[in-house]
Formats: sequence, C-alpha cells, structure tokens
Amino acid sequence: MHTLSSPLSRGGWIADLFSSKAARDGAVIRRKLRDIDRYAGRDVFKAELERRGYRAVENAGQLIIFCNQEPVRAFW
Repeated sequence: MHTLSSPLSRGGWIADLFSSKAARDGAVIRRKLRDIDRYAGRDVFKAELERRGYRAVENAGQLIIFCNQEPVRAFW
C-alpha cells in the first residue's frame, strides 16, 4: 500500500487551507477527517480553529468548517 505524504509542512497545509477563497470570504470549507489527521493532526487543527474563532461540525468522516465567527445553529 502506498501512503500519501504532503508536500507542505503542517503549518503550510493549514495556511493553504485557510487562504482559500472560500475561507477568506468567510464561507464554509469541507475536509475529510482523514486528511486533517494526515496533514495537521486533530489537536493542532482544533487549536487553529479556536485561535481563529471558527467552528466546525463533523459528519460521516467529513468536517465542515465555518470560516467566520457567526453562531452555528442546527435545523432538522
């Protein structure tokens, strides 16, 4: 089995993620938890979310990241 590795450092991967147009515009972005674990690590990623004042929700192996500081409400 071939294991993928990131060409970016942990900090570079996080910087690249949050410099996307959607993130800069305060929209939402989605990433697989597997990728977050592989490239950043959950503890480091969670600390970065907290530092930025962002929130995220997890569902079915995906993390939806709200790149703003607005409240998050669930409707169902």
